[in-house]
Amino acid sequence: MIYFFKPLPEREVNFPDAHPFIKNKWFNKNYMKFVYALQILLVLLSIYLRVWDFLNWYVEFSIFCMVFLIHESLHVLVIYGIGDISITHSGVFFWINSDGVMSKKRFWLFMTLPLLVLTIAPVFFTFWAKGLLYEVLRYIAWINAIIAGSDIINSVLIAVKPSKAEFYRGYYRIKTEVDQGEKL
Repeated sequence: MIYFFKPLPEREVNFPDAHPFIKNKWFNKNYMKFVYALQILLVLLSIYLRVWDFLNWYVEFSIFCMVFLIHESLHVLVIYGIGDISITHSGVFFWINSDGVMSKKRFWLFMTLPLLVLTIAPVFFTFWAKGLLYEVLRYIAWINAIIAGSDIINSVLIAVKPSKAEFYRGYYRIKTEVDQGEKL
């Protein structure tokens, strides 16, 4: 089931060896400041590189909306079917949560698929594009990078976790051989 603008029902994390996804209390408290700083840096770089000057703002806003919808759809695509999904927001940020247990690979794919499809791929194709297509691809790549500020930081945090990590609602644990048949 997908919950729109409603958090998932509360559930207890029922394994004793669970660790918070972000262990450092200071970093956890200041996480969004890092996201805002990254996004501001990306916006300033995009202004400096004149990414915003290729068409009128109606077209740019339409492309922005399309990139945003595809970005969020790619997140949902990765976690669809493993559990309930909640799509909520806090300020200008949208948060997608699942009550499904995700392996490190799936959780990393959940965080990075929009970045790969809407930032890395357009940058790759700009090497062969010219004119308006070049400008549109560049705009899409920058817009998505700005939208994906939190995803970029989370992707790095996921990458440094152990390879047998399993993730569930802001926590992770290291799956052992004994845990193979056990659910979180």
